[in-house]
Amino acid sequence: MSETPDLHSLRIDRTPSARKRSGPWQGRIVWLVVLIIAGWLFQRPVMNLVDRLRLVEVEVTSVVRRSPSQDAGSEGAAANGYIVARTRAALSADRPGRLVEVNVVEGTRVRAGDVVARIDHEEQDAAVGRSRADLEVARRGAERAAATTARAAADEGRLRGSVESAAAQLEEAQAQLDFAREAEIRYEELLRQGIVQVERRDEAVRDRRAAEARATSANALLAGARSTLEVAQADIEVARRTQAEFEARAQSSESELTQALASLEKTFVRAPFDGVVVSKEAEVGEVVSPNSQGGSNARGSVATMVDFGSLEAQAEVPETSLAAVRLGAPARIYLDAFPDEPYTGRIDRIWPAADRQKATVEVRVAFDSLDERLRPQMGCRVVFLSEAAAAQEGPVKLVLLVPSTALVKQGETSAVFVVERGRVRLQDVAVGATRGNRVIIESGLTGEEEIVVIPPLEMEDGQRVRVAR
Repeated sequence: MSETPDLHSLRIDRTPSARKRSGPWQGRIVWLVVLIIAGWLFQRPVMNLVDRLRLVEVEVTSVVRRSPSQDAGSEGAAANGYIVARTRAALSADRPGRLVEVNVVEGTRVRAGDVVARIDHEEQDAAVGRSRADLEVARRGAERAAATTARAAADEGRLRGSVESAAAQLEEAQAQLDFAREAEIRYEELLRQGIVQVERRDEAVRDRRAAEARATSANALLAGARSTLEVAQADIEVARRTQAEFEARAQSSESELTQALASLEKTFVRAPFDGVVVSKEAEVGEVVSPNSQGGSNARGSVATMVDFGSLEAQAEVPETSLAAVRLGAPARIYLDAFPDEPYTGRIDRIWPAADRQKATVEVRVAFDSLDERLRPQMGCRVVFLSEAAAAQEGPVKLVLLVPSTALVKQGETSAVFVVERGRVRLQDVAVGATRGNRVIIESGLTGEEEIVVIPPLEMEDGQRVRVAR
């Protein structure tokens, strides 16, 4: 059997000697630790309570920083708008077809006449080839006919000479015949008178007969020459008609070739002016049509390009501000992308009709100078200035605004209380124009500060304050 444990050893000793051994200093240490922990835990609430009871509570606000575009309305009438191009074109083929070539992407710079794209052109190539072949055949036929005509004309000239020579010979033979006949008659009379012998008369008869033979021969020669000339003239007429037919055929073939080339040219999509492609609407293999409708699968255009040299600002001016807008008046354009670097320009056009749904009138402003930052469809704000406001020189900078109640007058100077790490610092400032219940700070602040909205009269530089939340 196990031994019974000694229960007396487990009894709590409550004798005075036991309590005396624990000592009073251990309890004090415990209370000290408790107080330290409580002080650490409740330090901030206690300090806040103390500050709430003894520190002045102030309302603070941040200095308002406004970019030139945000403050632009104070310079004159203003309107929002976009950068647009006066010269803009959606490029499409002159006839429907499937694209076989697209040479541009967004951002491609093109010159007038450059080939942007091309549609299928096999039929047009074949038509051009046929027309050129027909034209070549017609031209060669016309050349051959012209050569034949030239040869016939040369033969005609030679034959005319032959006719003239034969006519001269006939005339001479006829004159000799007339002389021989007269001689025969004279010798016949002399023979009857017995003046000449019969032999002399017979000689005159022989001379007359010989002259008749020569005249007959000359007449036949003239007739032959004339007949040959008539044949040559007929050949000339035939050659001329043939030449005229070939020339007419050549002219017709040339017209057909011109038409075929024009049809072939319609397969090219060319840039109408120097510019930049801003959007590409079609790819190789797609069908394009200049008259595509909403229900059609054909593309209406291949690409859209603009002339960056024609960029201008388009603004929708409220009707209530239209009185401040005049043709030729100066304006300042603030891009949303670069609001701190305004552009200058002048009003170029005012639309003759208003948009009654928006109660606005469209106005276009021409830039005095352009740069590479300007892009179509960029947002902008246009401020319409007077000549005096436009003549003011100097860079346009950020506008700093503070509540007018925050100003503390110190003689002829002004100051504001800047809150820094629970204390106020009196900061001298230069005050500009008033904008409603705010004033412009020309200098003295950076725009990053927090200031007291309504400083108490007894507030001093360096004083600790409590910021109201």
